[in-house]
Amino acid sequence: MKRRNFIGALAGAACATALSVGSAWSADVTLRLHQFLPPMATVPKHILKPWAEQVEETSGGAIAIQHFDAMALGGKPPELMDQAIDGVADITMTVVGYTPGRYPRTEVFELPFMMTNPVATSKAFMEMVENDFQESEYGNVKVLGAWVHGPGLIHTKDGVSKLEDLQGKKLRGPTRVINDMLNEMGATPVGMPLPAIPEALSKGVIDGTVIPWEVTPAVRLSELVGHHTEFAGDEALYTATIIMVMNKDRYESLSDEARAAIDAHSGQALSEFAAQVMWDYDAPGRAIAEKAGNQITVLDETEVARWKEAAEPVYARWIADMDSKGIDGQALIDEARALIKKHGG
Repeated sequence: MKRRNFIGALAGAACATALSVGSAWSADVTLRLHQFLPPMATVPKHILKPWAEQVEETSGGAIAIQHFDAMALGGKPPELMDQAIDGVADITMTVVGYTPGRYPRTEVFELPFMMTNPVATSKAFMEMVENDFQESEYGNVKVLGAWVHGPGLIHTKDGVSKLEDLQGKKLRGPTRVINDMLNEMGATPVGMPLPAIPEALSKGVIDGTVIPWEVTPAVRLSELVGHHTEFAGDEALYTATIIMVMNKDRYESLSDEARAAIDAHSGQALSEFAAQVMWDYDAPGRAIAEKAGNQITVLDETEVARWKEAAEPVYARWIADMDSKGIDGQALIDEARALIKKHGG
């Protein structure tokens, strides 16, 4: 998977932004952005805060964005979508699958081995939002960005070097589709938001988790497990869908100029940027595990083929579930794959 390095460019852009622009006391509009990750994590530090600074600068100081990290406004991560809908926060960022089954069309991007490139997949996701999902899935909010993280992998206390090693392992999964995949492969899936992982590992509630490298430093995962399993080839075991949304009434109440400032840095621009940054930060996360002396196992393509075969029933069940909701699941799969390819995946 080919990638560009945005980290250096991002740091320069952030430094160039005038911090005084858009301060809350002088702005015409102050927007509250709420999300579940700690402030030092990749997404808030290197995506959400630079994005907000760009919006503030473009607005000429008319907009200020206040950041509330780690659920500082209260509630739990699965409540973030409703907080945006209800106006508890003006803008929220969350994992779509934290509300299982509520946004079924979006799940197409979480199917096993669907993703071949996180940037291409994110652009495909955002295009489907613009063409369909904004109305069919997210009609009660304004979608600002939709993206996926880099290749998902397995992190465990005891190690996974073949499919059979999953048998009976209690693994945290982020969404119902990913948990269905883990169950099909012999693991015991345990659904929980990312912030709950450290305590669950420490107490033995789970034996491991699936997350990308990028977010492992935020939960100090390399200190809690000693084994990590990657997958050879261009297709990732899984990814999760991430979305940033705004209260619809709040967005529509803004002046044309304020909306234009938000729009200029949202949509495809935000989706591509966020996916690339998360992908770039996989490398530092992996380096921490290497420095700790942890074992990193890379499954070869022959072994990965066994995992793909084992995952096939997940597709069949998901299509049947979509059909029961009056949604053409196979058509969504075909469209998602075509758009990922169109965008370079």
